Amino acid sequence: MEALPHFFISERVSSLLSRYQQFVQEHLKPLEQGAIYGSFKAHLPALVELRQKAKSEGLFAPHLAVEEGGLGLSLLEFASISEVLGQSPLGHYVFNCQAPDIGNMELMHRFASEDLKAQYLHPLQKGEIRSCFAMTEPEHAGSNPIHLSTQAVLDGDEYVINGHKWFTSSADGAYFTIVMAVTDPDNLNPYQRASMILVPLDNPGYRLIRNIPIMGDVGEDYLSHGEVEFKDCRVPKTNLIGEAGSGFALAQERLGPGRIHHCMRWIGICERVLELTCKRAIARELNPHHVLADQQSIQHGIAESAAEIKASRLMVLQTAYLIEKYGAKAAKEDISTIKFYVSNVLMRVIDKAIQVHGALGITDDTLLSFWYRHERGAKIYDGPDEVHKTVLAKRIIQSYGAR
Repeated sequence: MEALPHFFISERVSSLLSRYQQFVQEHLKPLEQGAIYGSFKAHLPALVELRQKAKSEGLFAPHLAVEEGGLGLSLLEFASISEVLGQSPLGHYVFNCQAPDIGNMELMHRFASEDLKAQYLHPLQKGEIRSCFAMTEPEHAGSNPIHLSTQAVLDGDEYVINGHKWFTSSADGAYFTIVMAVTDPDNLNPYQRASMILVPLDNPGYRLIRNIPIMGDVGEDYLSHGEVEFKDCRVPKTNLIGEAGSGFALAQERLGPGRIHHCMRWIGICERVLELTCKRAIARELNPHHVLADQQSIQHGIAESAAEIKASRLMVLQTAYLIEKYGAKAAKEDISTIKFYVSNVLMRVIDKAIQVHGALGITDDTLLSFWYRHERGAKIYDGPDEVHKTVLAKRIIQSYGAR
């Protein structure tokens, strides 16, 4: 692997980091408890106001090009911003670089028609609407995505879509979805059978069945995972994203940068969780003049978390560098590595934090329970850890001469 280059943060990016940190501290953290454990929808007016503030301060949509209303940051530069925003569950949402919207923006920017861009992408980039992505099906193992039952059949100038999806994250309140559907079921190449099609969610053939409870938390609006149905859902064939049969290739285009976004967000969560851990360890007395932070076992746990966070950051930044320089395909082993490594670090750091907080850690009085519930899926979505470990292991074994 090519040696990691010296990462030089320009004065501009360094200044941006401090501004984002200040914004998160002053404006987002005070809203967190109510928006996360109360009603997210009730907090939408305040969050919309903060989005306008982010725009007025020149901080909105940092991932977009300047001509599209963003800051024109590279993937590597945005990674550092993403870590800061990840320290609040509201961070990416307020700055309009949240999943799944950011992936849909990148996908449509490269592959959507000009008409679809004008009608859907541009309002999405401005934060005027939200979107979702419908791929996973409850009837099939998500670890083998060539098995899809959802079909889109051409009928004249329209696709007729029928299928059942779930974990269509943020479907509640979204304006449109991009659905993965089989359009050529008889193609000998199973990776050329599916296509991506844009479906506006006011379509009479679409139904949000429910928001799926995540370990008891149903969620709402952006903070939700939808189970959805397409029943004789008709859309113009011009709503096709890219070419027919290119669905899996387009999905791979999303995954490289998407893993950088996720992993840096996870590292941001780890930083915040470690901060909570240290503050709790310092403040919690075991007996007079003797606090948790005096315990060697607590000290070791803090040291291990700090080391794992630092290792994760360097690993993800190197992968972002490789993607920028050589493309996602050339960095596929690195992309697999950061996915399973950082997701495991995330869960270890959160679990240690809960242990340090004791009974408080399993309540909703801190953000730990929210992250523990919702980020456990990090080891499952975007391909389970086992798949990514296999990808890496095969590459390593082959390097020793195995067929």
